[in-house]
Amino acid sequence: MRDFTPVSDFGWRDRPQGQQWCGWNVGKRSKLLDVKNYFRVRGQVAGVLVAIVGAGVAWAQTPSGARAGAGMAAGGISTGEIRPDGVPAGMKVFPLSEVKRGLKGMAYTVFEGVNPETMEVEILGILKDAIGPGQDMILARLGGAKAQYTGVVAGMSGSPVYVDGRLLGAVSYRIGQFSKEPIAGITPIEQMFEVRDGQGVGDTVGSKAPVSGASGEIVPMETPLVFSGFSQEAVDRFGDKFKAMGMTPVAGLGGVDADAKQPEPLVPGSAVSAVLVRGDLSIAGTCTVTYVDREQLLACGHPLTQFGKVEIPMTKTNVVATLASPLNAFKIVNATETVGAFTQDRASAILGRFGAKARMIPVVIDVVGATGTTGRAAIKSRTLRFEVLDNRQLTPQTMLISVYQALQGTNSSAAEISYRMKGELRLSGAGGKVLAPILLDGELAQNEFNPAAINAALFVGERFNRVYENTVEQPVITGLSLRVEAVAARRTATIETARLGRLEAMPGETVDVEATLRPYQAEARVVRMKLTVPAGAVTGPLRVMVSDGATLDRLLQPAAGGGSQHPVGLADTVAQMNRGHANDRVYVTVLEHAAQAVLPSATMAGVPLSMANVLEPLKDGMEMRLTGESAVEQGSAEVPEAVTGSKVLTLQVR
Repeated sequence: MRDFTPVSDFGWRDRPQGQQWCGWNVGKRSKLLDVKNYFRVRGQVAGVLVAIVGAGVAWAQTPSGARAGAGMAAGGISTGEIRPDGVPAGMKVFPLSEVKRGLKGMAYTVFEGVNPETMEVEILGILKDAIGPGQDMILARLGGAKAQYTGVVAGMSGSPVYVDGRLLGAVSYRIGQFSKEPIAGITPIEQMFEVRDGQGVGDTVGSKAPVSGASGEIVPMETPLVFSGFSQEAVDRFGDKFKAMGMTPVAGLGGVDADAKQPEPLVPGSAVSAVLVRGDLSIAGTCTVTYVDREQLLACGHPLTQFGKVEIPMTKTNVVATLASPLNAFKIVNATETVGAFTQDRASAILGRFGAKARMIPVVIDVVGATGTTGRAAIKSRTLRFEVLDNRQLTPQTMLISVYQALQGTNSSAAEISYRMKGELRLSGAGGKVLAPILLDGELAQNEFNPAAINAALFVGERFNRVYENTVEQPVITGLSLRVEAVAARRTATIETARLGRLEAMPGETVDVEATLRPYQAEARVVRMKLTVPAGAVTGPLRVMVSDGATLDRLLQPAAGGGSQHPVGLADTVAQMNRGHANDRVYVTVLEHAAQAVLPSATMAGVPLSMANVLEPLKDGMEMRLTGESAVEQGSAEVPEAVTGSKVLTLQVR
């Protein structure tokens, strides 16, 4: 096979003797500089041709301006299609029907830098329905010094394969584990073009497409997911969900620099990245471009997340190095300038459009350090600003790990830190209607299950989950802002005992209530509150509850997580979350002998029996929870700790 090794967009390092390019003979081992000088002395025609093609490619890959439509040429390739160096003009598709054992071809991928290099490809055969019904896979052996050395590498998926100058498909599947030779699966280009041409593509954002039927021995090549600004501990703790999607979380080996300029245009074989987070923290997944025209590109040859319609920033990428490893070979990359957005994530490919803009969620986290006993700052204050993609499947997990890292980046022991959080999650609903912000207030400290930073991250992630899980409306999250005060102490307390100031009272009278709190490794202290006996209280025992906020929420809020629960609108979901009780207060509540109706939008205490009968159908439809006891809040007291526990007392009403 002839070895064409690109060193720039329109030049080669090595050429066979007598090889022609644009009508001129180029001698063996001609350097790019010699080719350019040759153009200069032979005339301006070739220079004009290169300038026109290069300008067209670069213009197509800028994030501004509308793109002119491209007609279709023979073989299914757009007339605006861009080819890598060494592939002749007039390229066509190599149909799957002509594939047979023994065919030889070339694949292109970037091992280092931005210029694709060649790999030899030997076709071994076709595996029918290997990755799903009607989805055949071409089995091939990769050759060449670098491919033999690195093997099949995470980030290589999407590398285009050409046979006789025709595009066959994309190297995209790994065969077996710890293989002794680089054997890979190729996704036929016809299947990838179905994504480009919109076949089977709907309009639902984040819709989960059918999962391919790949077996454990035939799996998509991993997508290296580079976490920049994250600790290895954070990636290990929260990376499982990304691994389940076929991504390989890697901490620190690369990053996202949106200000870095990369003048080289994207061509088949170039590395390209999908950015999940950018700013002071960054997360980006990288694979390889298979097909490019003036408006769009296809990459990966397999799904990134397979969530259907998506909005993910698309960037150029510089490959710093390719790490060879029998256990986990991957490309070390830096994502650079944004050139568009990935808009489709399907079984056979991901599709990116030049000039498209992905909407991101701006996040600001202010960590305010507290002063220690010596008068010096025990925890350093800092502000992190970053953006996170807006996707119902990916955003909650991505936000969770980002918040955790923002809080965890201190030199203090996690067991000694508590966080006083105050912030808001801003969003809008159907038709762009702006909703009330979700309030994020609470005291987050270590418990028997997790350190404080994890509890804080779960607190935020749970809010995102509840918003995205709404089945009535598609939420649009417009921003998250948090102010977190970090304190070098474990601020938790348990309600140890509670008592009433007196055991009997008349309706309308006020009774003192005391609760004894036991802070973590500290002396117990008493918290005092008051309750007023309801005017309509009947003679006899009246139950009084002294509790934390979570216990009270279980009485006043609809049951959470019930799959059969009646769906509610986004505004009601927000209202439910904002009605939640803070965990840094002690509450006193009277439990009256009257029915209570818990609706999605409100709680109705003291419901008459006649009305309870009218509301019974709502109970059957899971639109309401009806109980035989009404919880009536009487008061609360703020404390500096996260409180847990409850006590029930009895007051005799005379």
